[in-house]
Amino acid sequence: MAIWKDTPAPASKSNPPTPATPPASNPAPEAASFDAAPVRDIASASPGPSRAAEPQLKESLIASDLTIEGKIEGTGHVRIAGKFNGDVNVQGNLTIENGAKLTGGVRALKVIVAGELEGNIEAAQKVELLESGALTGDVKAGSLTVANGARMRGQVDFGWGDKGSAKGGSKAGNDDAA
Repeated sequence: MAIWKDTPAPASKSNPPTPATPPASNPAPEAASFDAAPVRDIASASPGPSRAAEPQLKESLIASDLTIEGKIEGTGHVRIAGKFNGDVNVQGNLTIENGAKLTGGVRALKVIVAGELEGNIEAAQKVELLESGALTGDVKAGSLTVANGARMRGQVDFGWGDKGSAKGGSKAGNDDAA
């Protein structure tokens, strides 16, 4: 407070405005709450629309200039833009971007392949093989979407989930789509 009183030294005659100094000190806490407010807004805004569909999950990224070997396990989403050698087991979505390569087994809720995957996909609810995607391995999923131009070599089992077993399902073996 002494610093603020020194700054308005000519206005020190008006002691009644000096009680206005506490409101001037209130902007400092407002500034602190302003800094915290956008973080809360972003955190509450991003999971808001997705709360109905899935729990709040963060996404991890393997950048395009990285090559990593190991194992990924967790509850978040994973986006691979570089190269990863190892298994991926997440309770979220896995996206392999165009130009990326994953060598290893995959377990995820949803798998989107725009790059290259050498390995099996197991227990996925949904698999999307995009136009630029290439998959060498077996797929076991609730549903499979293959875009025109995608490439695949392996066996596919889909539609055999709890609901699909009553209806029957489809099985294709050693499919090559060009």
